[in-house]
Amino acid sequence: MQAIETARSEQVADLLVSLASVDGTAGHDYPRSEALNGGREAVRNLADAAHYLCVLHGRFPGVIDHALNRTPHPAAQGWLAAAAEAFAAERSLLTRLAVATGPLPSTPGQAECEAAVLQQRHALEMLAQSDRAGCALGSAIALALDWRAIRTVLDAAPRRVSIEPQACVLPGEEETRIVAMTVADSASFERAMSFGAQQLLNQHRGLWDLLEAREAARSRA
Repeated sequence: MQAIETARSEQVADLLVSLASVDGTAGHDYPRSEALNGGREAVRNLADAAHYLCVLHGRFPGVIDHALNRTPHPAAQGWLAAAAEAFAAERSLLTRLAVATGPLPSTPGQAECEAAVLQQRHALEMLAQSDRAGCALGSAIALALDWRAIRTVLDAAPRRVSIEPQACVLPGEEETRIVAMTVADSASFERAMSFGAQQLLNQHRGLWDLLEAREAARSRA
C-alpha cells in the first residue's frame, strides 16, 4: 500500500512539472521568438510583456500569497512562505522593468487588450482563493515552475536597459516536486492541484497569445 501511495504521489509531481513544460510559457513560441530576443523592436515588445505581466502578477497579494492563506498543510506552508518571499522580489523586478523599458507601446485594439488582461487577472485571483482544497496550491506551484521560463524573457531586458539583473530565488523544481508529493494525500486533492495548475498555465498561454497578436498588429500598422 505504501508503495502504491508513493507511486501515486510521484505521478502527480511528474504531472505538475510536465504541465509547466508543455502547457506553460516554455511550450509557447512567442517567448523564444526574435521579436523578444534581439529583433529591431525587442525593447518595445519587452515593454509590452513587462507591462502586462505587471497587470497579472504585479499586485500584492498575489497567487502565492493567497495560496499561503488557503493551504494549512505544514509541508506546503514552508514552501509557500519561501515562494511568497521570493516572488516579492520578482514583483519588484517587474515594476523596475516596466519603468526601464519605457511606456506601453501604442497598439491597435488597446482597450480590448486591457480588458482581456484584467479578466485574466480576475481569473487568477479567483483560482488562488478557491475553497477547493489543493486548487490554490496547484496554481502557486504552476506559477513557481512556469516563472523560470518567464524569467528567460525578463532576463533579456537588463541587456538592453540600464538595470542590474537579479537571480530568481523561487523554490526549484526538485524542492517543488517534494512538496507536491508530500501533500498529495488523496485523489481529490491531487485533482484539485492539477486543475489549479492547468488553469494558471492556461492564463499564461493566453497572455503570450495576446502579446504575440499585439506584436503582429504593431508590425502591420
